[in-house]
Amino acid sequence: MSAAARTPAKVTIHTLRKMKETGERITMLTAYDATFARLLNQAQVDILLVGDSSGMVVAGHPNTLPVTIEETIYHCRAVARGAQRAQVVGDMPFMSYQVSVEEGLRNAGRLVKEGGAEAVKLEGGAEYAELARKLTRIGIPVMGHIGLTPQSVHAMGGFKVQGRDAAGAKKILDDARALEEAGCYAIVLEGIPRNLAREVTEAVTIPTIGIGAGADCDGQVLVIYDLLGMNDTFRPKFVKRYDQLGVRIRTAVEEYVGEVKDGLFPTEEHSFSATAPPSENATPYGSLRATASAGASPDRPPAERERDNVIQHPACGWPKSIDDRS
Repeated sequence: MSAAARTPAKVTIHTLRKMKETGERITMLTAYDATFARLLNQAQVDILLVGDSSGMVVAGHPNTLPVTIEETIYHCRAVARGAQRAQVVGDMPFMSYQVSVEEGLRNAGRLVKEGGAEAVKLEGGAEYAELARKLTRIGIPVMGHIGLTPQSVHAMGGFKVQGRDAAGAKKILDDARALEEAGCYAIVLEGIPRNLAREVTEAVTIPTIGIGAGADCDGQVLVIYDLLGMNDTFRPKFVKRYDQLGVRIRTAVEEYVGEVKDGLFPTEEHSFSATAPPSENATPYGSLRATASAGASPDRPPAERERDNVIQHPACGWPKSIDDRS
């Protein structure tokens, strides 16, 4: 099988539009580093959003406002390294585009040029249609974001559901139409009533991706830390926890601390001998205890089977032979 045949097709703006046309639901999750990007990519997530939510779940801020363009570029670069199939979308941080169209163009260009993003997301409706239009014209795809826009948390009086009254609902619908007309390829609908999200989804031809907007959007997005249950104290109505990873991480670390304190780790199994291992592929770090990939059948060419016996170190890229046990 050729390398091209083994590599999944890259998700693009055209892929997403086709998914809406055929009724296939779109999946989007946040990612902030290469490891999570790799895992989510392997799980066939369609879009990885390098969100300014990093300010809250990574940096510990109470909201997203302190996040800078430099921080977002850093996280985008890391995520882009781990994403082969998924589309990578960079979030435009607060005050990276609100001052002027020119500044918005410059910072969006930095996310693509320096960060490796394949699209940018910006919060706001018709008031940013001109920026969205100009970005689209120069070849930078734009994902809109309306409804509850976290960068406007102070103006909204907190993280509150939007569009419950007639005027608010009309504005959201008008914003969606304005962003589509400006060239946005998708729109995030956050924190709005389900019936309004359905109305918006039916009114535009571009995909809608909901978070706290009900099941009638063309896709869904969650913050990966929320999906995995990494914060016991954060339990918003719109989040479903698919794991209790916070508890599992804490338990694993407590076990590690106990074994180190009691002298149970490391054992001989995790120590190096004075004699070098026989494998030619051995490295100073030895090898991971892993089996060859599922595709490593004896019928495959010898060169491909040999590559299955070498595992790349996730941080530095040093090859690790699975035969090196010493």
